[in-house]
Amino acid sequence: MNNTTHAMSIQDILKFDLTTRNLVKIAMLAAVGSVLMVLSFPLAAVFPPFLEIDLGDLPALLGGFALGPVAGVLIELLKNLLNLLMDGTKTGGVGELSNFIVGSFFVVPASIIYMRNKTRKNAILGMLAGIIAMTICACFSNYFLVIPLYQKFMPLEQIIASSPLEIVNDMKSFILFAIVPFNLVKSTIVSTVALLVYKRLSPILHK
Repeated sequence: MNNTTHAMSIQDILKFDLTTRNLVKIAMLAAVGSVLMVLSFPLAAVFPPFLEIDLGDLPALLGGFALGPVAGVLIELLKNLLNLLMDGTKTGGVGELSNFIVGSFFVVPASIIYMRNKTRKNAILGMLAGIIAMTICACFSNYFLVIPLYQKFMPLEQIIASSPLEIVNDMKSFILFAIVPFNLVKSTIVSTVALLVYKRLSPILHK
């Protein structure tokens, strides 16, 4: 992480230059993100099998740190579109829509806080804020949007029964004991990897 003490304004942070170089970076990061989405794995002992851990949000987080939150959201969008083209969908695009929504809520606060003052401390604070925002967003988006849409492909009873935890017996307990811990685990893993690799990749992302 950088150690600059120059604080950027929100207006400056939200600006994004549509230069060819920046668009190429976004496209490349989105491509990497789509590949990382394919390389997912379940934690079947804890979560339903359709909730799989992946590092697909990592390129968007790195891009958000380097280029700003607008770039991070664009990477999330393109990543999911590319994943649809590469790997198809088993949910009519519902899973990809959910991934885009919660991923954006993760990347935006993290990149805004980091870009305000690019220090390691702010990177950690930003990612903590992103983890919280992503988890809260996942609760509401799943309750009001994602799970209702999923029910077109899988009955609610089957969704609830897919959890290996006996305590899960309705939608609210599914969100509390499946959606919440899943998003906390996934975003924490992505944040940890980002802390380990961003300093090495930063010169390339800023080149």
